[in-house]
Amino acid sequence: MTFLSQPGSLWRRAVAASLIVATGAFATVAEAGPTLDKIKQRGAIKVGVGTTPGFFAPDDAGKWKGFFVDYGKALSITVFGTPDKVEFTNSSPQQRLPALQAGEFDILLSGVTVTIARALQLGFHFGPTVFYDGQGILVRKDLGVTKAAELDGATIGVQSGTTGELNIADFFRKTGKKFTPVTIEETGEFINALESGRVDAITQDSSDLVGKRTQLKKPDDFVILPERLSKEPLAPAVAGGDDRWLELVNWTVNVTIQAEEWGITSKNVDEFLKSPDPAVQRFLGVDPSLAQATGLDPKWAYTIIKTVGNYGEIFDRNLKPLGWERGYNNLWTQGGLLYSPPFR
Repeated sequence: MTFLSQPGSLWRRAVAASLIVATGAFATVAEAGPTLDKIKQRGAIKVGVGTTPGFFAPDDAGKWKGFFVDYGKALSITVFGTPDKVEFTNSSPQQRLPALQAGEFDILLSGVTVTIARALQLGFHFGPTVFYDGQGILVRKDLGVTKAAELDGATIGVQSGTTGELNIADFFRKTGKKFTPVTIEETGEFINALESGRVDAITQDSSDLVGKRTQLKKPDDFVILPERLSKEPLAPAVAGGDDRWLELVNWTVNVTIQAEEWGITSKNVDEFLKSPDPAVQRFLGVDPSLAQATGLDPKWAYTIIKTVGNYGEIFDRNLKPLGWERGYNNLWTQGGLLYSPPFR
């Protein structure tokens, strides 16, 4: 199904009406700034990712899948009208931010934590938080500890180039306990260090630890302690200098959140084309006035939802099988922190 061919007379009328005013979303988009210009010239979005099951990982055929991967596909729809004009590249935490700064990536969808230093000192811009996380500690059960404060004197693996180094040091300083940090460069080495006994525990974002626990030979011999040492709001990261690109990232994420709030899914989105609600009509492009005002294709939000689903679908498909509960990553109407600005 091409981006401009959608069954239903409602769509054909909406597209025809919008084309009278705008000659297409992506001609406008491409003129917006240096990042978007490069993306259009290249014909693909370059995305930096990691390798954590459920969030981003290649399958046996080498095809990337995961929570953040789905957002990469959604961005491809926003810019090109199709989900497959996106290139995912694994990059270590030490390499990702410098690579983004150097223009090797157009965006990081790698679980980057939003911090003031990264925003003001390094000049990165962040999209909406797509996953509210916190730093945890994964330990061997045979240590007999039930909380982090009992790890006095432990050897703990930490990853260089991450916020985790400072967080774990701050925690032990506050509790008056001692620990020996073991700096680990490569993500895959965490598993080896833990299983070999080189370290007593490892610390990373809980999202990483859940994935790593599934990769252990005997996952039941290890447990994630209940404490969260920090707030880790994970968001798309882009380099400064292209406000239009940043806003497209923002509103691509917002589409998935707003769709869930309205109950629009990949399975029922066609039925919502008949909705009498004017806000829904503008959102899905049946009323093309919003598309005309923003320079986006009328089918933009519809195609994202039809292809990757709303936020809840993306979460359930990728993370629920690993045991993740929504928690803070629920809609604001359900006691969570997810909230989309209005589409108007």
